[in-house]
Amino acid sequence: MPAAGGAEHFSIVTRPGVVVYQAKGVPMFKRILVPTDGSDITAKAVKTAIGMARLSGAELFVLAVKEPFPYSAISEMQPVPPQEFFDAQERVAAARVQAATDEAAGLTAHGHTVEALHPWEAILDHAKTQNCDLIVMASHGRRGVTALLLGSETQKVLTHSTLPVLVVR
Repeated sequence: MPAAGGAEHFSIVTRPGVVVYQAKGVPMFKRILVPTDGSDITAKAVKTAIGMARLSGAELFVLAVKEPFPYSAISEMQPVPPQEFFDAQERVAAARVQAATDEAAGLTAHGHTVEALHPWEAILDHAKTQNCDLIVMASHGRRGVTALLLGSETQKVLTHSTLPVLVVR
């Protein structure tokens, strides 16, 4: 017998550590964005995003944000030439994205690298341009004054996003 309130139209999909509620026959999330910086905590967010994409049949979008070149007023003081810096940044970012998309074997996974002064803005812009409906991010779990002083890309995404954001610790 169907439950009151139309509950027969929903299913619960669970795996260890993941619960996804969705309307029957309709994926909860279709396009999931996961930014990566190569850290261990970000690797945990990547694994979570991949698991959610597998459960819901979603496409995965992996993003690595590169730092812009730190220009100096005294050009002779540059420790690394700009092109060498850009090439190194791209190699590192591309390797991070490739590692995540390799881990997502069997899924439709897209990898991108972008340069931005503020990673949180690049993350939100990328989510919008790729029509993502979920952002999965890592958090180091800083609290109090440390979190206030250091700030957090995750916190900034949470503050400014109009999309759901899943924070993994």
